[in-house]
Order: sequence, then structure tokens, then C-alpha cells
Amino acid sequence: MSSRITCEVRTTAPVAVVRLAGALHLGTMRSVHRALSDALVDQPEALVVDMAEVSVEDRLALSVFAATARSAEEWPAVPVVLCAPSPVAARWLAESTTCRVVPVTADCAEATRMAGATLRMRARLEPVAEACRRARELVTDACARWNLPEAAGPAALVLSELVGNVVRHAGTPMQVTVTLRRPYLHLAVVDGSSAQAQPGGTDLHAEGGRGLMLVRELAQRWGSVPAGQGKAVWAMLPAT
Repeated sequence: MSSRITCEVRTTAPVAVVRLAGALHLGTMRSVHRALSDALVDQPEALVVDMAEVSVEDRLALSVFAATARSAEEWPAVPVVLCAPSPVAARWLAESTTCRVVPVTADCAEATRMAGATLRMRARLEPVAEACRRARELVTDACARWNLPEAAGPAALVLSELVGNVVRHAGTPMQVTVTLRRPYLHLAVVDGSSAQAQPGGTDLHAEGGRGLMLVRELAQRWGSVPAGQGKAVWAMLPAT
């Protein structure tokens, strides 16, 4: 059994393509998961995995793609598409739960078309007090463009709290992203601090620390994950 697999990332803007080559089995799936996670850090419009040169030696290792797709659904809220698997791998994919969450196509061109365009707005902000206002303006503008009047208020409050958390604690420049992938509006802030975001305590007399508790109450789901040298803090709200 080969112990090597290579992962080449090619950015075909706005889609990231990861070309795998070698043997995929339980011993190499961790390397694949790490490479796919790294490719998501730049928040592409979609992630396409080219399997043309992959020999799948253990069907259980195919679960790495479903795990990546589920993570990418939360952040950076992009689709993951597999392309050009071998006949054996294609059959195993069809028989597994992976195909329920990850589309499979015959070639990369079809995969890129299937990924489609993502509705997304971004802003690069500095860690200053004005950043919260700019974040609210960004999400309000996005909700107006995408006809989401009921989401505008809660989304503006949530994104303002996420940005405020960076200003207060991380103190680094940040990338703010608003993405529409129905049925959710996805909000994300990527900063340069590796310290994971945690809700504060329940002390009502404390001067701060309640922002992420508010995010937790307003969002359908939220979380904090490593992103490059820093982290991404994301939240999902119903797109209504």
C-alpha cells in the first residue's frame, strides 16, 4: 500500500481546484483533509477536487470529502464538488453517504460550472471602532440587494458583534464576508489571532464578554475555526 498522496492547489479564480495524486486510504486521508482545509482559507467561490490521478484503496477514506463539505458549508459557505473519479471510486461514492453532500462530475470543467456563482460581499477592515459601523453597513447593503429585509436587523447586530470581538480582543486587520447560500445568510470574520473565540461568562455586571453570547442567541449556528495563521468566526442566520 502506498503511503503517499500529493495535493496540488490551483486557483482558477474564483474557484479553487485541488488536484490529488496517489493512494487515498486511512493513512493518507488526514493529509488530504489538511490540504482541502488550507485551500478554503482564501474563501474561494467553490472548491473542486480533481480525483483523476487518485487510487482509492479504502472506501472508508472517501468520508474525508463529506467531512470537508460539511465544514465548508458552515465556513466559508462554499460548495465542494468532486470530479473525474475512477470507475471503482465512482461506484463506491455512489454507494456511500458522501454523494448526498458532495456532487460528483465527470470532469473539472463540469464541476466548475456546477459550483456556480456565490452571492458574496467582502470588506477588509482595520481593528478600529469605526469597523463595527462599516460592518453593519455592509450587511445592510447585502440584505437590500438580495431582498432579505427580515434578516437585515439581526444580521447587522451579529456581524457588528463579531467585528467588535476582533477590535477588542484580536486587534488585527480582518476580512469580513457576507454570503448568501439559501436557506442561510452566512457571516464571517477572519482575523490574525489564533486564539479561538469563546463566549464570556454569565456575570451581568461584567463590562464586556457578552457579545458572543448575543451571537449565540441570534444565530442558527455559529463557531470559531482555525484559518491560516489566524481564525474565522462565523454565524449562520435564516435567509428570510
